[in-house]
Amino acid sequence: MTLELTGGPDFAITAPKNTRWSRRYADGAVTFGSPARTPERMPRVWSGRGLGLPEAELAEFAGQLRRVMKHDEYWAARARNAGDATVWTPGRYDDEDGFVYFAGPCTHGDPWPGYRPARAFTVALPHVRGLRIRVAAYLAG
Repeated sequence: MTLELTGGPDFAITAPKNTRWSRRYADGAVTFGSPARTPERMPRVWSGRGLGLPEAELAEFAGQLRRVMKHDEYWAARARNAGDATVWTPGRYDDEDGFVYFAGPCTHGDPWPGYRPARAFTVALPHVRGLRIRVAAYLAG
């Protein structure tokens, strides 16, 4: 007899109804905060290597990226450095935890390797467009 375990949306923890994001701009980067989440649903960051977000919250996060791209600091940073959309990989869904992972330049200050829950993470402003493209492609997918 074998027991087969599967994940996916049926087994994922539901997203809270009021998932607020905060944004702070400084030194050519934006820091996204997610203070109202449990550790199981917090974004996961491997500093300098990638970002993982709950699949149920990707559409809301895409809206946050859109708002960043309307900000004056974003356009000032893009004028200095256009960025490269290919620094982010296409999203990869992990059916064990219900997260979608994007490898790319994201930081949170933790020196330890591996994806770790983070209440806040930072993306350089020129790389926001590339992340938005990858998130939108995953959602369209």
